Parts: sequence; structure tokens; C-alpha cells
Amino acid sequence: MQIVFRAHEIIEAHIVAGMLQAHDIPAHVGGHYLQGAIGDIGTMGFANVFVADEDMPRAEQLLKDYQAAEIVEPTAADWDETGLQGVK
Repeated sequence: MQIVFRAHEIIEAHIVAGMLQAHDIPAHVGGHYLQGAIGDIGTMGFANVFVADEDMPRAEQLLKDYQAAEIVEPTAADWDETGLQGVK
């Protein structure tokens, strides 16, 4: 296994691992206990996402797309009268 992503915090690592798993790439998040031992300091590189060697090329491409994505703010047209997004 190789580190495909070094997250700033454990939550981000789980989000990335979930994205990879949604694309049929098994991923493992490491660093839970190390980060907890020193508090919520994620900048020390403890929150890592690992994938198998053979999955690295696909995982790296997905991460490249993930990191290049733009944040889209919802507009009033995205919400219905009940306040639920996407329900019209």
C-alpha cells in the first residue's frame, strides 16, 4: 500500500477515502491514534489515505480532479419552499 493523500485532519482523510471507495478503489485511513495522542493537530502528517499499489494511478487522477474542483454556492433556485435542496 502507498500513501495517496496526506490530509490536514482525520475528517478530510475519511472524506477522500469515501470518495475513492465510491469509485471502487479500496482505501484505508491511517493516523487515528497518532493524531489523538497529540490532540487535533493535523498538520503533522498523521492523517493519511492509503491505497493498493495497483490502484495508485486511478486514485491519483481522482484526487487531481477532487483538488481542482470548484466550490459551487447554492442559489435560491436550488431550494424549494420547505427549505430542502434539490426537491422541487
